[in-house]
Amino acid sequence: MRNVFLTFLRLGLTSFGGPIAHIGYFRREFVERRGWIDERLFAHIVGFCSVLPGPTSSQVGMIVGLLRAGPGGALAAWLGFTLPSALALTVFAAVLTTLEDRAGPTAPALGGMLAGLSAAATAIVAQAVLAMAKTQCSDRATRTIAAGAAVLALALAAAPGWQWVPIVAGALAGTLFCSPAAGSAAPETTLPIALPRAASRAAGLLFVALALTATLGANASATGFFLATIVRAGALVFGGGHVVLPLLQSLVPAGLIAGRDFYAGYGAAQAVPGPLFTFAAFLGAANHSELHGPLGALVATVLIFVPSFLLIFAFLPVLDRLRANPAAAGALSGANAGVVGLLAALLYSPLLLTLGTSFVRVAIAVGAFTLVTVWKSPPWIAVVLAAAGGAAAAAAGWPAAR
Repeated sequence: MRNVFLTFLRLGLTSFGGPIAHIGYFRREFVERRGWIDERLFAHIVGFCSVLPGPTSSQVGMIVGLLRAGPGGALAAWLGFTLPSALALTVFAAVLTTLEDRAGPTAPALGGMLAGLSAAATAIVAQAVLAMAKTQCSDRATRTIAAGAAVLALALAAAPGWQWVPIVAGALAGTLFCSPAAGSAAPETTLPIALPRAASRAAGLLFVALALTATLGANASATGFFLATIVRAGALVFGGGHVVLPLLQSLVPAGLIAGRDFYAGYGAAQAVPGPLFTFAAFLGAANHSELHGPLGALVATVLIFVPSFLLIFAFLPVLDRLRANPAAAGALSGANAGVVGLLAALLYSPLLLTLGTSFVRVAIAVGAFTLVTVWKSPPWIAVVLAAAGGAAAAAAGWPAAR
């Protein structure tokens, strides 16, 4: 367990670049360097986690830790990989809150930095939409579902807490219109994890209980709405970590966090290593409910990961059969297309609309987009340059730079 924790802690400190890059780091570390698992088993673990909602890289790490050192190894893997970025974003939230309290949110340099981070978020989401559309919307059916999901998401934009509807609608449409060929056949090997049926059912029941508790408590208070939003995001993220953005964005119209702070935190999450899900730590620390600060960061970080981890154990015994089922394959294809539409709607409103006609914000967004798409720059470099450029432009007195 100690070896697993220290190995994942080093990865958590150095793994920049998002889930796809994380998988590459894991393969190099566990297959090539340490020999903990072989190539075939690693590919099977990645395939298993890719069809479940949740943070794929964290789920892969948890299973590797489970195979290496049992349940304690799974916990050690998650803790080591998650801790660095969660702490960094909690500190960022505390620093941002302190600066806003002392200097005021309209202070030129601070306002410019936040505007730069928001512009960088726009560029990164645009890049994610293009990349996901290329892989998840490969035929007319999935493209149509994505377009419909975008329209539905825009129609629901004024109703906080309903951002999950386009994903569910996409899954339902996928069962009707997506070709069964979209699903993959059951793999030849299964994961070497002996999981009793009782444990699998218990994980499934815990997932349902958590979802029901979050749903029933969503309207009880500001804290209940915040926690319900975190749980929904953890349970419904298909297609990559960027999808937490539209699922968590409902905190802004609900008044639990200012829009500029929300996108600043998302930009900061791109600049730290480790899983993007630790954006929840920033929101937990910076939100305006009764649960905030370090305790809020801890609770939010745990809650956003728990649903997807429960799904691993709930579906482990039956996932191979589900992957070979045409209806399940179509539902997954439709859900992924719905995710693309949901993210595209968020890109339009509020991200692109927030840029407005400000030359500075548009220039920063275009520059950041060019860096990550043309020059293949790591997102953290674009984020740092955007924040610095926004602060410098605002300090120099450029109009609408903050």
